[in-house]
Amino acid sequence: MNNENTVVFETPLKRGDTEIKQVELIKPTAGSLRGVRLSDLAGSDVDSLIIVLPRITAPSLTKAECNNLDPADLIALAGKVIGFLSSKSDE
Repeated sequence: MNNENTVVFETPLKRGDTEIKQVELIKPTAGSLRGVRLSDLAGSDVDSLIIVLPRITAPSLTKAECNNLDPADLIALAGKVIGFLSSKSDE
């Protein structure tokens, strides 16, 4: 799991005896984005990110794990999500 959509955590998450050190973000579909305003997501709204991240991470993070993310890791994940929302012509 080492590609441009992978985020390596500064502060790994604990899941039982397992330590999650990195996650891969999967490009969201329209269904993955239901229940959030795209403008909120593009603006890195924390509540919107906590809704969407469990749907587009591998391993799939839980809402509770998202709530416990280090702010630096949340910002790194938000950057990837915003990248998915950008048009290829914007690059």
